[in-house]
Amino acid sequence: MSELSSEGEAEESEPEETETESEGTEDSEAEETEADLGEYDGERNSAGERHGRGKAQLPNGDTYDGEYEHSLRNGQGTYRFKNGARYIGQYLQNKKHGHGVFFYPDGSKYEGSWVNDQRHGYGEYTYPNGDTYAGEWFNNDRHGQGTYVYKDTGSKYVGGWVNGNQEGEAELIHLNHRYRGKFLNGNPVGQGKYVFDIGCEQHGEYIQSAEDKGEEEEEEEPSLLAALKWKATEITKLTLWTPITDETADGRDDEPSHEVSSEVFSPEKHAEEEDEGSRGEEENKEAQEDQGTANLEDKEDEAQEAE
Repeated sequence: MSELSSEGEAEESEPEETETESEGTEDSEAEETEADLGEYDGERNSAGERHGRGKAQLPNGDTYDGEYEHSLRNGQGTYRFKNGARYIGQYLQNKKHGHGVFFYPDGSKYEGSWVNDQRHGYGEYTYPNGDTYAGEWFNNDRHGQGTYVYKDTGSKYVGGWVNGNQEGEAELIHLNHRYRGKFLNGNPVGQGKYVFDIGCEQHGEYIQSAEDKGEEEEEEEPSLLAALKWKATEITKLTLWTPITDETADGRDDEPSHEVSSEVFSPEKHAEEEDEGSRGEEENKEAQEDQGTANLEDKEDEAQEAE
């Protein structure tokens, strides 16, 4: 069982989102107040307000090319920041709202839904190191269900997120095995299992080591940063699972089930089965040899009688 132990393999280092610079970029869009609107070339309404299609050179050096409504960015437009960042997408009353793509100065990119200047809804984020996240967002944080792919290793995390952290039921998929279980603050916790491509599953749980427990007893507050250790309990064959649909559930009780329950894998039992098979083959071989000898003796007797 020890050779299948995957202690520590469930964790994948995830880059810290470089949102400090990015969020500052998003929030620095110039408010085009009546006091200082900068240069503008475009359509206006009867009241002289920016209204319709237009281009603006803002006092802070940023530029906007897109639609206006009552002097506010409203509709489709492109906003370019003087630091090289740019946003291409929809606006609502000067706020990014709807579908849009934001290119950040560090090379990262977000494409998806925006609500009130926040990444909110479904979106895809590409990080500077090549990692990607595709899933749900809430107030600029990864929140809900999503898939994070690690470019360097090809591993990916598929499951729940809470306030930007991996949390809830999830699956961490590696090249030749995967881990299924619960996560908290980006780390696996509690019961779970490793599924190996060689055809078996290792069941167990992540628990706190005795040393960490002793240290926590001396502290007033338990530490959430203590590393958990994987404790394997058993190895089983792969469990085949067939989803039950309404069609298969209605009037098909007489049909045999396609579900295969998992069995505990026992090397001793497997060896006994092989020994029994070998003995059976040897007995069959001996029986065939005896039969051949008997046939030969019968033929010799017949030949003597014929003489």
